[in-house]
Amino acid sequence: MSDGVWAGVDIGGTKTAVVLSSEPPEALCRAEFLTQPAEGPRPAMDRIVKSLRKLLGSGRLRGIGVSCGGPLDSTAGVIQAPPNLSTWVDVPVNEILRREFGAPCALENDANAGAVAEHRFGAGKGTRNMIFLTMGTGLGAGIIVDGRLYRGSCGDAGEIGHVRLTRSGPIGYYKAGSVEGWASGGGLAQVATAAVARARQRGQATMLPVAPTAKDVAEAARAGDVLARQLIRSTGKRLGEALAILVDILNPERIVIGGLAMRLGDDLLKPARSVLHREALPGPAAVCDVVPALLNEQIGDIAALCVAMGV
Repeated sequence: MSDGVWAGVDIGGTKTAVVLSSEPPEALCRAEFLTQPAEGPRPAMDRIVKSLRKLLGSGRLRGIGVSCGGPLDSTAGVIQAPPNLSTWVDVPVNEILRREFGAPCALENDANAGAVAEHRFGAGKGTRNMIFLTMGTGLGAGIIVDGRLYRGSCGDAGEIGHVRLTRSGPIGYYKAGSVEGWASGGGLAQVATAAVARARQRGQATMLPVAPTAKDVAEAARAGDVLARQLIRSTGKRLGEALAILVDILNPERIVIGGLAMRLGDDLLKPARSVLHREALPGPAAVCDVVPALLNEQIGDIAALCVAMGV
C-alpha cells in the first residue's frame, strides 16, 4: 500500500460495501454493512467514513469512487433521492469524502459503473458496443458505445427501468407497469406476493411465503416449486420485451445482465432471449448475445473501483 490504493464505495438500497485495491479488480480488504435507508444518509455516511479509515490505516488514498443508483449528479457528486434511497435527498457525497480524506472522489450511477467494470474486466471485454443491466432491487442500464461510456446530455442515459411496458402493473421507479416494476428483484417480489395470494385462494400448494422476496422465489424455484418457476419465466419474458427495445434502438453486440441473471441463469434468460428474438428486428437481434455478468457478486466492488480510477 506504499504507493497508495484506490477505494471503492458501493451504496445500495440494502447494503453498502467499502473496498480497497492497489491493482483493480483484485481487492486488498473489504467491509460491508446494512444501508438502512429509513435512517437517512447520515448514519450510512458515518459508517462509510469509519470503515474506510479502519481499512486504510496509515495507507494513502489515490482516489475514491462511489457507485450508487440514480438519479444523481455525477458532475457535482450529489445523490438525488434514488427510488431505493428515497431519504437521500441531494447528498453531497463527493464533498463529504473529499473533506474527510483529502483525496479525489468521483460519483457514478451504479449501472454506468457496472457497465465499465464488465467492459474492462468481465463479460463485455473486447466488445465495442455493449449494454449492462443492473437487475437487483431496481433496474437500470449502462451503455458502452464505441468502447466508451455513454452518459447522455444530462447523465441519465440508460434508464430503461423507467420505460412503461403496460398501462398498469407492479410499480418500479415510481411508475406502475414500468420495466423496473416487471423485471427487477423489487418488481418480482410484488408480482410474487400477488400470485401467492391468488394461489392460496385457489388452494394451490406453494413453498413461497405470504410476502416473498426475489430470493425466496429463486430458492423455491430451485426446490421445484411450480409457482416460483412460473414467476421466473414470466419475469424473463418481460425482461425480453425490454431487451427488444434496447436492441432496436442501440444495436449492441452484447447485453450483460447482473443481479438476478447471475443467480437464475437460463431459467430467466432463456425466455428473455426468446421474446427478444420475437420482438426485435431480425438483424440487430441476430448479432446480439445476452449473457449474465461475469464478475458475479464482486461486480459492485469492482464497479466502484473503476469509478475511482476514472470511467
